[in-house]
Amino acid sequence: MKPRRILIAPDKFKGTLTADQAARAIAAGWRKVHPRDAVTLAPISDGGDGFGAILGSTFGARARRVSTVNAAGEKIRATWWMEPDSGTAIIESANIIGLAMLPAGRFHPFQLDTTGLGQVLKAAAQAGARRCFVGIGGSATNDGGFGLARELGWRFLTGKGAEITSWTNLPDLREIRAPAKHRLFRQLNVAVDVSNPLLGKLGCSRIYGPQKGLQKADFAAAEKALSALAKARGEDFAKEPGAGAAGGLGFGLSAFANARLQPGFSLIAKALNLRTLIRRSDLVLTGEGMMDRSTAMGKGTGELATLCGELNRPCIGLGGRVEDRAALRGRFADCHAVVEIAGSEAAMARPAHWLASLAKSVAACS
Repeated sequence: MKPRRILIAPDKFKGTLTADQAARAIAAGWRKVHPRDAVTLAPISDGGDGFGAILGSTFGARARRVSTVNAAGEKIRATWWMEPDSGTAIIESANIIGLAMLPAGRFHPFQLDTTGLGQVLKAAAQAGARRCFVGIGGSATNDGGFGLARELGWRFLTGKGAEITSWTNLPDLREIRAPAKHRLFRQLNVAVDVSNPLLGKLGCSRIYGPQKGLQKADFAAAEKALSALAKARGEDFAKEPGAGAAGGLGFGLSAFANARLQPGFSLIAKALNLRTLIRRSDLVLTGEGMMDRSTAMGKGTGELATLCGELNRPCIGLGGRVEDRAALRGRFADCHAVVEIAGSEAAMARPAHWLASLAKSVAACS
């Protein structure tokens, strides 16, 4: 068979493999069958875990460490990335206020906020960054960016002039006072992984809150608090696509830090020049931990497959699990799951090994 050009561009396999590790595993399996193929690795992200490392590598940025706090206010050291010549900073919310950083069930979302992210934004500005990219997927918070705003100098007051320090007390909000300067960067680009608004049936509290620990009984209180914040700052911010991303952090960055919200995959695709990479390839392999109906609703792997379709290039999906195949069929030439060749327990114990085995099996049929 004539050697082909293969593009391997997976997202993370959440909880087991980073996007880079997944790409290397797929490449290893593929090369065992087709060693003469020209393989290009281009790990992707839609703004969540792995966003910083992927974009940092693309810009040639170096990792830096800074003292800050996690979503629960506990002291941590967090990584961010800086390319000093262009003044470009890259920040990944998931490794600062991420849900995966907290013990399951230890904290309720009412106890968590985005203060730590605000501290890292300030550190980047103080280091001389003029342009900043922030990926906000994977957060543990549902505070609408309230903690971040307070860290940036915004003040939230009751009718009696008392300071509001917890986002759950926002129903008492009567006045917001802006800091003397709240534009930290010339350009602040925020990668959102969903297009939900801040409030309502499709808002952050009802749709994504349960993943973070919100119960149905909490919805009314959460919605009331965020509604008060939106009313006081400007409801147009709350309706912006992506305002509900990361527990309303999209709203907070737009309303309090002059951010521009962008679909995470589009931002990464442009930075990686994915359109050109796809056009130069004969076949594209992508994947993520769970491929299902949501994959076709804006997630990075689904958007990549759509782009492949536009450029008339076949795209094969490799997932830890694959469900709702009917919803995926129109975007992918085919989809395969690790659990089809290994049990769930074995797949979790040796994810790279079994993903490589899956890629080898697919290569043998391609």
